[in-house]
Amino acid sequence: MGAVVEGTVLYSKALGCLLGGLIGDAIGTPTEGKHYRDIEAQYGWVNDFDCDGTDDTVMKTLLAEALIRTEGYATLDDWAQAWLDSWDAIFGPKMDKFFVSVVHTAQKIRRHSVPRMAALGNMPSSSSAMCISPVGIVNAGSPAQAAQQAYNLASLIHVHDVGYCQDGAAAMAAAVAEAMRVDATVPSVLGAAQDAIIPRSGREMRERIAAALELARQADGYQSFRHAIYARSETLLCEITCDSRETVPLALALFFLAEGDVERSVVYAANLGRDADTIASMCGAVAGAMGGVGAIRADWVDKAQVVAAVNQADLAARLARAALVKHEREMEARRRFEQLLSTCEGVEHTEGA
Repeated sequence: MGAVVEGTVLYSKALGCLLGGLIGDAIGTPTEGKHYRDIEAQYGWVNDFDCDGTDDTVMKTLLAEALIRTEGYATLDDWAQAWLDSWDAIFGPKMDKFFVSVVHTAQKIRRHSVPRMAALGNMPSSSSAMCISPVGIVNAGSPAQAAQQAYNLASLIHVHDVGYCQDGAAAMAAAVAEAMRVDATVPSVLGAAQDAIIPRSGREMRERIAAALELARQADGYQSFRHAIYARSETLLCEITCDSRETVPLALALFFLAEGDVERSVVYAANLGRDADTIASMCGAVAGAMGGVGAIRADWVDKAQVVAAVNQADLAARLARAALVKHEREMEARRRFEQLLSTCEGVEHTEGA
């Protein structure tokens, strides 16, 4: 479709989401895996970036390409095909940045497994939640639809006993979809993220998000919250730092503490430590979607566009077009449904039909 989307709010929010996520990934790269006290000792206070991020951004690009190819309707099969078509994106210079679950899953898809079986046996991670933001873009304004699609896509990496990672992906996709609304607010985004999680199977993720948000509300600012997170490690942190039961609640809590501000969100995450790049990438994507590209520092926008391996403005435009096509198809389906609600006068019925 050749529709012009550049210059629209849709495009601004899509680009803000992509750049916010990339900047978060990049700014959290040097502090990934560290305790906040070690970050203070080594860096003082991290507040800038000088790279293009890690596997978070690579995986997000692969998912975006799958969504663009399918005009917004990508499934786990489509995402798997994007992995195979861009094999060097995973097994290339950044391979050491990928969590073992993704590397293992990719090899299984290539050698012997159909996509819906490839996730069996995988450990928990944030490998789906960290890159799911393009799903929110193509489902702009429809958190429930974004969550439903995210559940399907996330099953490429996480199923069964680690199904709570699907819950994390659904929450983040819904958060972005809500943030894409013109009238989105921090409370509406957080509400959409929590409501998107299926209630019984997703109970653990729901409870962990609620606990992190409650701690953020009670905290006397960011420093107090950061200290409390580490002090309550037995309930809020996980053995595997990239477990989405830890990263998703923390990303949403930092988005809340930062009042939806892009810079504060990603800087808070970078200085928190743990899986800093992923947490920062997720909350940066949500904040960027809510504020649009104009809410990001101009020098950061310029720098991110320079360091990015893929042209983010072009990617945002193509995602926005996919969102438009998807929306138009769904509006047509709604019009066809409304025809069914018309009166039946003049309609012939066949006995037994």
